[in-house]
Amino acid sequence: MKPGWKPDHVFTSSEYGYEAIREGVRSLCERFPGEYWRERDRESAYPTAFIEALTEAGYLAALIPEEYGGAGLDLRAACVILEMIQRTGCNGAACHAQMYIMGTLLRHGSEAQKRRYLPRIAAGELRLQAFGVSEPTCGTDTTRIATTAERDGDAYVIHGQKTWISRSEHSDLMLLLARTTPREESAKPTAGMSVFLVDLRSEIGKSVTIRPIETMINHSTTEVFFDGLRVPAANLIGEEGKGFRYILDGLNAERVLIAAECVGDARFFVEHAAGYAKDREVFGRPIGQNQGIQFPIAEAHMKTEAAALMVERAASLFDDGAPCGAEANMAKYLASDASWAAADMCMQTYGGFAFSTEYDIERKFRETRLYQIAPISTNLILSHVATHVLGLPKSF
Repeated sequence: MKPGWKPDHVFTSSEYGYEAIREGVRSLCERFPGEYWRERDRESAYPTAFIEALTEAGYLAALIPEEYGGAGLDLRAACVILEMIQRTGCNGAACHAQMYIMGTLLRHGSEAQKRRYLPRIAAGELRLQAFGVSEPTCGTDTTRIATTAERDGDAYVIHGQKTWISRSEHSDLMLLLARTTPREESAKPTAGMSVFLVDLRSEIGKSVTIRPIETMINHSTTEVFFDGLRVPAANLIGEEGKGFRYILDGLNAERVLIAAECVGDARFFVEHAAGYAKDREVFGRPIGQNQGIQFPIAEAHMKTEAAALMVERAASLFDDGAPCGAEANMAKYLASDASWAAADMCMQTYGGFAFSTEYDIERKFRETRLYQIAPISTNLILSHVATHVLGLPKSF
C-alpha cells in the first residue's frame, strides 16, 4: 500500500487510490474465508493471523502519518479498508479501535509521545486496541465515571473499573479516561477528566486485572480493574482536565468508522441475498423472480447506498477538520439501521438455511446487531439530533 494517496470519494470513486486500497483489502481477506471465522467464533479466539496480515500490509497504520512510519492516509481511506473487510465476510471489530483511537493521540498527544509510540504501532511491535471509557455504573453518562487518577510526584495513581472494554487482553496499550478532579469540584460536568496512554504489559496480574465477559458474539470483551496502577505523568495526553474534549475526536472517528463497517455488513447481506435469490428454485422458478423476495432486497440496497453517502459526508468533514459531531452520529445511525435491516432481510431470504453456520449469515447477523447498541445506542443518537441539531428541549 503506497502512502500519500488523496482521492476524492470514499465509496464511489474509481480513481486509483481508493480502488487500489479496496482491491488490496479484498485480496487479503480472501485468504481468510468463512471457515476461518467460524472456527474463531466456535473457540471465542482472537483472529491473530488476520490482524498480523493487516498489520504487515500496512492497513492498520493507515492513519499514522508517514513521518512516524504509517501510510498518512485520511479517514475516508480508513473507511474503505473497514468497509471492505466487512463486505468480504471478515470482521474488523478485532482491529478497528487502533484506527479510531489514533485521533486522540494524533491531535492531542505530544511530539515525544508520538515519536515513542507511533512508529512501533505502525510496525506492529505494539498494539493500541483498547479504549477505556465505559464503566458499569454510568453507562453513556461519561461525566459520572468513577475511575480516578491522582497525581503522585512524577506519576498518576489510578483506581477504578472499566467494563465492555474490547480487546484489552490482546492490546499492549490502552487509551484510558479517568477523573483527575471530582465532578462536584469541576467547573462543569465535562471538565476534570484526563486521558492517559497506559502500558498494560507489565501490570496485568498486578495492578491491572482483566476478566473476560462471555457474549453472543466473538468480540474479545472484558472488564478491567485498576488497583493502584502507576502511570508516568509523561503519558498524560494533552492537558490535565481536558480529556473529555480530547476523546471526542476519537469518538467522532469511531462512529464514522463503525458506520463504514455497517455499510460493509449491509452490502454483504444484500449481495448474498441477491445471489441466493437468483440460484434458489422453489416451485420450478428462482425465488428472486417473486416480488415478495425482490422488493425487500431492493429496499435494503437503497437504504445501504443512502447510508454510505452519509458516511462519506461525515468522513469528509472529519478529514477537513470541520465540526462533524452531528454527521458522525447520523452516519452511524443510518448505517447501523441499514445493516440490521439488511441482516433481517437476508435471514428471511435464506429461510432455514440462514441458521446453518456454513453460510455465515447467522454469524454476521449476530455481529451486526451489536451496532444498534454500541458504540452509542440509536436512542442516544436520536436524542443528540433532536436537541443539538433541531434545538428541541433536552429530555434528560
